[in-house]
Amino acid sequence: MAARAGRAGPPATIRLPLDRALGHVLAEALGALTDLPSFDTSAMDGWAVAGPGPWAFETGAGLLAGRGPAAALPDGTAVRIATGARVPPDTTAVIRSEHAHADEDKGMLHVRRPVVTGQDIRPRGQECRSGEQLVPAGTIVTPAVLGLAAAAGYDALPVVPRPRVDILVLGDELLAAGLPHDGLIRDALGPMLGPWLRALGAEVSGPRRLGDDAGALQDALTASDADLIVTTGGTAAGPVDHVHPVLDALGAELLVDGVAVRPGHPMLLARLRASGQAEGQAEGPPEGPYLVGLPGNPLAAVSGLLTLAEPLLAGIAGRPAQDPYRALVHADVPGHPHDTRLVPVVHRAGRAGGRDHVAPLRYNGPAMLRGIAAADGLAVVEPGGVRSGTEVEILDLPWAPATPWTEGCFT
Repeated sequence: MAARAGRAGPPATIRLPLDRALGHVLAEALGALTDLPSFDTSAMDGWAVAGPGPWAFETGAGLLAGRGPAAALPDGTAVRIATGARVPPDTTAVIRSEHAHADEDKGMLHVRRPVVTGQDIRPRGQECRSGEQLVPAGTIVTPAVLGLAAAAGYDALPVVPRPRVDILVLGDELLAAGLPHDGLIRDALGPMLGPWLRALGAEVSGPRRLGDDAGALQDALTASDADLIVTTGGTAAGPVDHVHPVLDALGAELLVDGVAVRPGHPMLLARLRASGQAEGQAEGPPEGPYLVGLPGNPLAAVSGLLTLAEPLLAGIAGRPAQDPYRALVHADVPGHPHDTRLVPVVHRAGRAGGRDHVAPLRYNGPAMLRGIAAADGLAVVEPGGVRSGTEVEILDLPWAPATPWTEGCFT
């Protein structure tokens, strides 16, 4: 089973106007500030009637939405009413325009089908009563949540601030543009990490390329005021892998130092000391930003994103954690002798009565992105591998399902 990072402490709370709250996480449950609807309203354009018909009526515009309360409706009478208009007291039902015949000469309204008491009236409190919980804390604010909040009378929402993330790209061998040449390769992680982390609800600064410079790395970590710092590369024990020595020099606490998973085993999670702690002005456990150290190989970095960065950001932002689930794998998947493998897969619907399943993708080496670019998620493959027809745990990716061009990527 692939381990995921633990959740952070209780999130802070801010209030944002509705036009700025989209995509944030509710810090508190939203309770109804009023009954919805707050008065009996007409669900249709038609006629409000009282008592049995036929009904006498007077010509005129009738009752319109947005107007004040009307006088009680006497038995045997009718009045035109618009959708959303307040229903007069003592109304028996609303008759839709297409179900009624108004004899304008005689001023009488006849109905073309039986009338049921209360029909096409939205009674006060039909959707909710004042004080009733509408949306629980931890809900992501979607356009529909904004609409509900506005209907319930909210002008601002209590939300959790978006976590702030800095990205530090390490490695002298990385190019920011152009074709690979002379032993240099393109930086694939810099362009990928920002959008990925934003999809997880974070505010992300542009990637900073530091090369293999321990001093520059230490300065960047010390100066950061982010909630989370994500580094790429430099997490192993090579001659220019500076992440561990710099963390040690800064007095950081290593929370995860390597994981028994392939690809991605050199990933790490640490917590830095706050500025006062770094200067010896405070003691105790670190209270500064978290740091997720991703391996330099792209698919290995994806493993770290899913198992360390994503759950950590969920904890900081108050987002619900991904619910684990299992799916049938439709192929034999080789395993590592001792470690868990994370293998890109795509979901497939069962055919001819078969079960829905996932299919492993071919390009799954630690330096490859072709497989993950076509994937819906990663399958958690236990040591030794799994046979076709086995259920495996799935770690979903935070975007839409794969597109038809994935066909050539299957095993």
